[in-house]
Amino acid sequence: MADFERGTTWTPAFDKRSDNPATNYGIHGMNLRFVLRGDRGAVQFLIFTSWFTEAVEKEHEVSGYNPRPMAADLGYHSPAPRYEGQGTFSCEYLPGGECYYDGSSLNAKPLYWKFVAEGEEAMWAALAGYYHGVFEMEVVPA
Repeated sequence: MADFERGTTWTPAFDKRSDNPATNYGIHGMNLRFVLRGDRGAVQFLIFTSWFTEAVEKEHEVSGYNPRPMAADLGYHSPAPRYEGQGTFSCEYLPGGECYYDGSSLNAKPLYWKFVAEGEEAMWAALAGYYHGVFEMEVVPA
């Protein structure tokens, strides 16, 4: 069993609306990201909490809009490409500041429901299983 480093990051919500289309970045709720790092790379599980700023929440109350948390991403950060033609991204999770990343919101749903029903330790165990599945596959040369 690999030794893992666990990390959890909360990214604040924002309200960056503007009448100027060039600077209108909209609204977004707080994010919750779990990252599991090992010697071969890192994997992440991202949840959009739908927790908005106070002003946005008040607007939602008036409009009747009731957003729910969402399984946003299950993905990996690899130091080497995992498939032909895979490009690099700026990366804060691996040494060197660059990685090969891929992820899926559809694949995140089962992990989201496991997290909700069974809690944090079950989620970490499933994330470790995902890590092994990704990094024990043969890498396709680029």
